[in-house]
Amino acid sequence: MKKLIGNILALAFVGYMILLIYFLFFSEEYGRTTHYTDYQYNFTLFRELSRYIKYRDIVGFDYFMINVVGNVVVFMPFGFFVPSLEKKKRRKVLDFFKITALGFLFSLAVETVQLVTKVGCFDVDDLLLNTVGVALGYICYGICLKIFSSFRKKRKGKER
Repeated sequence: MKKLIGNILALAFVGYMILLIYFLFFSEEYGRTTHYTDYQYNFTLFRELSRYIKYRDIVGFDYFMINVVGNVVVFMPFGFFVPSLEKKKRRKVLDFFKITALGFLFSLAVETVQLVTKVGCFDVDDLLLNTVGVALGYICYGICLKIFSSFRKKRKGKER
């Protein structure tokens, strides 16, 4: 049963990564097929975030949700799937920081590729939001691990 769940999680992670790469680099809906002529970047933390919040009535609720909430939510599966793929399930504070740092580095790579290829914009606010998403995903993983662990203990107690 554990192996089946592990295989399902691995398959889900691969599917997630394919969808993520598609939406980050190729999606027409999010303007990824339009290449900028100049490099687009924001190196000032909270510049875009404060702009989205300040002008949310002008840019619209959908655009606000996609750019602020979407950047968090889209990286939550990364924080959930990466630790779930480890053979040995453990939950330590150090693991939280390692997975969050790995998510940060992955997000940094995505933002850098967007900058270099002029598809999208390198934005430190996106980097922050994506990293928060990874951390929240890891917290969800820890909660699920605890729930399943207590469920297994209850089930073993009934078998005795």
